[in-house]
This record gives sequence, C-alpha cells and structure tokens, in this order.
Amino acid sequence: MDKGLTSADWSLVQSFLAVAETGSLSAAARKLGRSQPTLSRQVHSLEHSLGVSLFDRHARGLKLSETGLQLMPMAERMREGMHGISLIAAGQSTRLEGTVRITASVFASHHILPPILADIRREEPDIQLELVPTDTSENLLFREADIAMRMYPPRQMDIIARHIMDLELAAFAAKSYLDRVGRPTTVEDMMDHDLVGYDANEMIIAKMRELGWPATRELFAVRCDNHCTYWELVRAGCGIGFCQRSIGRADPSVEEIPIELRVPPLQVWLAAPQAMRQTPRIRRVWDLMAEGLLSSEG
Repeated sequence: MDKGLTSADWSLVQSFLAVAETGSLSAAARKLGRSQPTLSRQVHSLEHSLGVSLFDRHARGLKLSETGLQLMPMAERMREGMHGISLIAAGQSTRLEGTVRITASVFASHHILPPILADIRREEPDIQLELVPTDTSENLLFREADIAMRMYPPRQMDIIARHIMDLELAAFAAKSYLDRVGRPTTVEDMMDHDLVGYDANEMIIAKMRELGWPATRELFAVRCDNHCTYWELVRAGCGIGFCQRSIGRADPSVEEIPIELRVPPLQVWLAAPQAMRQTPRIRRVWDLMAEGLLSSEG
C-alpha cells in the first residue's frame, strides 16, 4: 500500500474525495467538471493502485468502505496541501492580467456590485472578473474565490480582511401600498401594517426583540428568505420591509418610512487569502472594490 500511496496521482485522490463527499459518481462529475466515466475510471485506478476497495456500492449510490473512511482524513490533508501550493504559486504572479473571482451575497451581487465591477473593467481591461452570487460562505483558502464581500468579519485563519463601511438600514414600502393604507408615523403604527419578513431566518425577529418590539413569525404577513425576492415583494406592495437605506432611496417605486428604528447597521468587509492579497491583480481589484463601495454610499 505504501508504494501505491506514493505513486498515486493527485487527480485520483481528488476524484476519491469528490465521490466520498457527494455520494455518487454523477454528482462528483458535476462538482469537478469531468465526465462520469472519467470519474469511475479514476476511482477504480486509485483502488487498484492501493490494492483496496474504497467504496461499497448500493442502490442509492456509493458509501465509503471501512478503508475509505480511514483514508479520508489523509486525503483531506492532501487536498489542503495542494490548495496551499496553489495559493502560494498564484500569489507570485506580478501581472495586472488574468482572472479574479469574487463572491458576495445574492442581494449585493444584484444591487451593489454590477456598477462597481463595470468601473473595474474600464480601469483594468486585462483583468477578467468572475462573480459568484451566493448566500453561503465560499472557502477562500480552497480558491473558491479570491475576494469575498461579506457582511461580517471572516473567522478563518490565514485570511486578511478590511472593514470597508457600515450600511444603514431603514423601513420601506411601495408608494402604492402606502397610498392605499396610509403612512405610519410611529413604531406602534407600523406594527399594525402588513410586514414583510423572513421565513426560516429569524434575524429580523431577533433584532426586533432586542429593540423591545414584540415580534413573532406570525407578525409578518409575507415571508421569504431570499433577499432579492424579499425586496421585490416590498416593491410590489406586499407590505413594509427593511432594506439598505441607499438602495431603498434610489428606488422611485418605494418610500422610506420616517421612523427612527435604531437598527444596527450592516458591516461590509472585504476578505482574501493572505497568500493571494499581494498578487497585483487581486490587490488592484480589492482596492478598486473598496473605492467603489465607499463611493456608492457617498
């Protein structure tokens, strides 16, 4: 087995990890961007080189064998090592060209970043940009993204971060809704209106309770966890909802509710792997993003 381990190609181990984590050859193929027959050959090749069976086949897919379970921690450490090599090597590039991969929430990707990225393209036409809209945290150390825009400070080791600004929040409603039902002037008035809230996410409820407002899930007439859809529900007239003040004020279809809510602002952070931060193209995009974010609030 020792000989097999030392001669095994990294791509075979990568295929093993993908199948182990997804439970099927088809899902692993999609994850790695390879064909299912290729994944199957690579897994069989690794099993042959090691002289062991890594998976038990069953009707619903593939399950790690006892040997496969024992090898998983070592394969994961091998992946971390390969990613570390990739980060250090990529960080040596001195050219202002190539690709920079950016991740941000779906809402920020839709409402905040497009004009900023357009400005970056005008400034640096040799840098290609990839935007990954997601409300899950991409792993920067695994090169899932080069720069992350987040609404909270990163907690990963070997990540550098910069607090860019705070975004004020306010209550808004469609003008059509307010024309129909009237405009609240106090928090108590607002509680008697239709409110748009989250579904499974209890963030709004928790914040309202912190402020001393009686809030339960049933308080909200319409509920949705997707932030972009949430804002469209507010714009359509489903009730009063909450949004970043700068975005709401820029939308002519809605009106800000002039009530002091005392809601804490959203923090905006940029984060990148420490090994990549000094790569010229990533540093340049980082600086232009920070400048664009600050200008968008000005």
